[in-house]
Amino acid sequence: MASEGPEYIPLLPGSPRRLSPQAGTRGGQGPKHGQQYLQTPGPRAPGLQGSSSRDPGQPCGGESACSSSVINNYLDANEPVSLEARLSRMHFHDNQRKVDYVLAYHYRKRGMHLAQGFPGHSLAIVSNGETGKEPHAGGPGDIELGPLDALEEERKEQREEFEHNLMEAGLELEKDLENKSQGSIFVRIHAPWQVLAREAEFLKIKVPTKKMYEIKAGGSIAKKFSAALQKLSSPLQPRVPEHSNNKMKNLSYPFSREKMYLYNIQEKDTFFDNATRSRIVHEILKRTACSRANNTMGINSLIANNIYEAAYPLHDGEYNSPEDDMNDRKLLYQEWARYGVFYKFQPIDLIRKYFGEKIGLYFAWLGLYTSFLIPSSVIGVIVFLYGCATIEEDIPSREMCDQQNAFIMCPLCDKSCDYWNLSSACGTARASHLFDNPATVFFSIFMALWATMFLENWKRLQMRLGYFWDLTGIEEEEEHSRPEYETKVREKMLKESNKSAVQKLETNTTESGHEDDEDKLTWKDRFPGYLMNFASILFMIALTFSIVFGVIVYRITTAAALSLNKATRSNVRVTVTATAVIINLVVILILDEIYGAVAKWLTKIEVPKTEQTFEERLILKAFLLKFVNAYSPIFYVAFFKGRFVGRPGSYVYVFDGYRMEECAPGGCLMELCIQLSIIMLGKQLIQNNIFEIGVPKLKKLFRKLKDETEAGETDSAHSKHPEQWDLDYSLEPYTGLTPEYMEMIIQFGFVTLFVASFPLAPVFALLNNVIEVRLDAKKFVTELRRPDAVRTKDIGIWFDILSGIGKFSVISNAFVIAITSDFIPRLVYQYSYSHNGTLHGFVNHTLSFFNVSQLKEGTQPENSQFDQEVQFCRFKDYREPPWAPNPYEFSKQYWFILSARLAFVIIFQNLVMFLSVLVDWMIPDIPTDISDQIKKEKSLLVDFFLKEEHEKLKLMHEPALRSPGGGDRSRSRAASSAPSGQSQPGSVMSSGSQHTNV
Repeated sequence: MASEGPEYIPLLPGSPRRLSPQAGTRGGQGPKHGQQYLQTPGPRAPGLQGSSSRDPGQPCGGESACSSSVINNYLDANEPVSLEARLSRMHFHDNQRKVDYVLAYHYRKRGMHLAQGFPGHSLAIVSNGETGKEPHAGGPGDIELGPLDALEEERKEQREEFEHNLMEAGLELEKDLENKSQGSIFVRIHAPWQVLAREAEFLKIKVPTKKMYEIKAGGSIAKKFSAALQKLSSPLQPRVPEHSNNKMKNLSYPFSREKMYLYNIQEKDTFFDNATRSRIVHEILKRTACSRANNTMGINSLIANNIYEAAYPLHDGEYNSPEDDMNDRKLLYQEWARYGVFYKFQPIDLIRKYFGEKIGLYFAWLGLYTSFLIPSSVIGVIVFLYGCATIEEDIPSREMCDQQNAFIMCPLCDKSCDYWNLSSACGTARASHLFDNPATVFFSIFMALWATMFLENWKRLQMRLGYFWDLTGIEEEEEHSRPEYETKVREKMLKESNKSAVQKLETNTTESGHEDDEDKLTWKDRFPGYLMNFASILFMIALTFSIVFGVIVYRITTAAALSLNKATRSNVRVTVTATAVIINLVVILILDEIYGAVAKWLTKIEVPKTEQTFEERLILKAFLLKFVNAYSPIFYVAFFKGRFVGRPGSYVYVFDGYRMEECAPGGCLMELCIQLSIIMLGKQLIQNNIFEIGVPKLKKLFRKLKDETEAGETDSAHSKHPEQWDLDYSLEPYTGLTPEYMEMIIQFGFVTLFVASFPLAPVFALLNNVIEVRLDAKKFVTELRRPDAVRTKDIGIWFDILSGIGKFSVISNAFVIAITSDFIPRLVYQYSYSHNGTLHGFVNHTLSFFNVSQLKEGTQPENSQFDQEVQFCRFKDYREPPWAPNPYEFSKQYWFILSARLAFVIIFQNLVMFLSVLVDWMIPDIPTDISDQIKKEKSLLVDFFLKEEHEKLKLMHEPALRSPGGGDRSRSRAASSAPSGQSQPGSVMSSGSQHTNV
């Protein structure tokens, strides 16, 4: 029924408005203080039915009050709330309702002119609680805001509908007036208790019950060991509340409005923490439709279409505020996100509480990986020191350095290169022994088992965290379609379907998030994207191999050019190797960024349906491209360099006159070590210092300069005391964990794949990760907007990639030891060809003879300065001598050593795989104590549930005649379990508290 006088309704988003100097209120029926409403002279505006977020249990104090039940503040910038009245920057301007989420958009107007009125509308802003106030007294007339251009008007209407739909879902909104020619507007969203309870039940969010129980540590020996370990590690523990008491745990149960008596609800405003509240609001934002925006579903679609600029939850205040008030963000900064606390453990529970389970699991994984690098670094240093200690006892390097042996080697290039003595490569041979010694074989086996133990321990830690974080038994949340997928389906419907099918799509999209079978993309629709993916990935891999070949050509031509000059001839190998590795490093860093963008583009044209599918396919593509990019130069040096050189008199030429490059006299292992170390260290230092620190700071500086240039209309008081949503808006948006995981996965490959050639790789990885943990922590706490809390049980596809790298590392290290190093040739010589069982004569055994008279015409050294006449020169290979029946053919020793190498690969691979499986079998995936606690928790939960149900039924069936208020009490207790969740905290806590066992 329409009221006789003007009715007060909430100001809906984007309603046509003008500032009237004669607006007034009627009698005492005005809105509450702290709210701003529109006055309309007539019945209630259509379309507002059902949008009330008023507590249904509260009676209406008249029709006017009922019509004002949607709380939606539009704040007049000309009447700012004083700073003294603002108790918190995390709440609405009434200081009561917490800001759970923020939507931001940029608006632009053509101009402002005197109002000519909107036909059919007579709306005016009325100041709260002050009847007859003239907010713009003294003006010549009504001021009407100028119209927007067509695109802005369309976006404005879409925002209006979306915000209205949010209020229909029960959310409460607050935003400022668009009273400038252009600027940013923030829509603050608050979820009242009814919405939180409804969504928590829908999402099956586990919450703590009243029941607590003690977590037993096991036997007496385990308890004593745990207590001693905790006492020793107390200086390393972060000073956060979560670490103070980890012996007690609340029973958790999915939230249900019918079982409110199970939960310890003391205050409804604080029962759900900030991360859970923002997660609930984000779920509503994701499934809220907007019919004017082509039936798009969710806030992600609107952001993709530039209707909104950003959507984010708020940080818990400032991290560097001088005030004494402590919040979780400030605590994380002090105890985790500073380089000064690098020696402390991470507060994983607090990280999970603040950022959600997905980010918590990442930092838990990174912490375990870093701690596992400690024993591998110690063993790697011992292996390196063993090589240093035994360098003087190494017989082959001593024979190479002995000038009395006088091994005359064949020229390294045609014409300009002379014969040379093997003793001139003494330094290279001695350095090779540091990494090419029997201890590296043991270290390779150790690292293969280390990778298996790391993955097994991560599975155990993951289960332990899942138990403490109540992740056991959670279901995979149903994901909504991506905006690009919806657009593609809509385009398909428009092309292939008639008009009725299009209308059916428009009507059904708002009712259900599931398309019919004919509304989905089939493999035929995706085939062009798949074909483009396949062709592009092949092209990128071919491009990487082409660049590696280009660097090879650079090495060959540069070596030939430097050999022509006597001044540079002595340092040819060092110069060429160093410059080529630096070129490889620069190319890898550049292609890393290109391949990341290409992988994202390829995944987009593939049009995955959900965000999870999109992320998994993006990870696989990016990993494949970056894996090939990072390791292809290393694979070349390890397995291909020097294998296709040919022999004197029959060399293999790349171009006319340029011979293929060969390994140094001490073998390719030393060069592999140099290549691996420079690329690994260079990637870590440059990516950490430039990409992860420098680039975000530059972006922040540019954004700050841009804001200053557009700050002509900014209020000075507001700029001095910005709100939390303003501060968070200036931060970098969160883009996911893929770059963080990818960097660590590539590093894991450097540590495991070629560890036989570089035992110090775990040491440099450990030093990098100690900095990386704090760098990532600082980035998440201080430089990024707060991410949405995502609930997940594991690290997803990354575990499969880690497991694949661990298995592949066994094969790669087997081939490095067998093919690249001299370990197998030395064993074969020592036990098959040596006269006394030692390595004396090994160098002579590895060198073949060549008759210099058989050199091709024009390839002989010009103006040889060698002291004696040379008849035979030596080269490193196992070939028959010139005087044999089959000169220069592969000798029996070559085939014997080749078969020994292949046998070693098979034995090594199967042995290590067997040991890995044995370790996997011996270490259970679920710790025994956690398995027992999970069973105990289920039993306790059943007992607690039955006991509470019994108490509830007992109270409900109490005879009402015992006491006058007995019936009321039973009704009160029954009401506490009603689905509406409208019970008062007192009634919830009135009974059942005696069952709490602490």
